[in-house]
Amino acid sequence: MHIIINNSSMIPLYEQIMDQIKAAIVSGELVENTALPSVRVLSRELKISALTVKKAYDFLEEEGFTITVHGKGTYVAATNQELLKEEHRKELEANLEQAVEKGRRSGISDEEIRELFEIIMEE
Repeated sequence: MHIIINNSSMIPLYEQIMDQIKAAIVSGELVENTALPSVRVLSRELKISALTVKKAYDFLEEEGFTITVHGKGTYVAATNQELLKEEHRKELEANLEQAVEKGRRSGISDEEIRELFEIIMEE
């Protein structure tokens, strides 16, 4: 697993870590029962606070992506297909919002955007 953080991004570091781990789980790069790096190891690798990594891991566990076994580490949780489907929906929604905003900035009417969407859906 390779995580890249951008210190100049407006996205908090823990969210960058979470997003990349979620993406690796959703894509199948990280499978059920795969051990994540320890908080200390990942914080050293990324040169950030261990508390930041811990916060990311805690949120991933709250969202059902990981499980933590005290004294053993953090592991990818059993795949919850509904959870993965919801993540895909959120990603698609964000992409569609970007496309609509780009169209509007380019002067394309909402009706034209709808027509384009219908054409694309027919293919």
